[in-house]
Amino acid sequence: MPAPINRFKQALKSGDPLIGFWLGLTSPAVAEMAGRAGYDWLLIDNEHGPNDLQSSLAQMQAIDGTGAEAMVRVPQAEAWMIKQMLDAGAQNLLIPMIDTAAQAADMVRAVRYPPHGIRGVGAALGRASRWNTIPDYLTTANDQICVIVQVETRAAIANLPEILAVEGVDGVFIGPADLSADMGLLGQLDAPVVITVIEDAMRLIRAAGKSAGIIWGAEDAQRWIDIGANFVAIGGDAPMLAGAMAAARKRFA
Repeated sequence: MPAPINRFKQALKSGDPLIGFWLGLTSPAVAEMAGRAGYDWLLIDNEHGPNDLQSSLAQMQAIDGTGAEAMVRVPQAEAWMIKQMLDAGAQNLLIPMIDTAAQAADMVRAVRYPPHGIRGVGAALGRASRWNTIPDYLTTANDQICVIVQVETRAAIANLPEILAVEGVDGVFIGPADLSADMGLLGQLDAPVVITVIEDAMRLIRAAGKSAGIIWGAEDAQRWIDIGANFVAIGGDAPMLAGAMAAARKRFA
């Protein structure tokens, strides 16, 4: 029996837009709600959200069977972090702050078992192999891992053609907040020069045969789908809850 089929990775190949949602509240209940709300993919954020290995595992378990696919953003591009998330059952990884093709290649090696990579062999202890009940896991896991690198600096944009040429990179996610900050426009995600850079990058990504992703508000996300983005996050649990609470209170101000 092989490793579980990665339905998100399969769906990306269709080119149809996949709508996602950000999870930063560390809550399995919220993760399950989001999955049952009909989102295609859910991002468990370990970079800026207060998630860790155990909360990520609990949310992946909660998402399983809802129809949504889990993606985990690790705090930084470190092989040991990736190894832990993979053994916990993550098949889709978003890896932040990738600026060069060499860094992207290192991340591809981090998700693959030898001789094609450097992933440590210990899946018998984790959910990935269903605690060693998937006999062919080690020989089939590599093909079911989806590697999404996050491009969010001017250096990364300059190196994008080389990053896209790295075999094993399935997609590139544009980080608009950090990119705009690196361009000297902190908090100005919709500045015309930032929009132009993102548009050009997105077209380059799709022309290279890779998947392109971004996070943007639901009211304007369609613009990126029209340009070619095929996985787009349109909101997140923390800002949505905070906004709803504030709006309800204002009714009685």
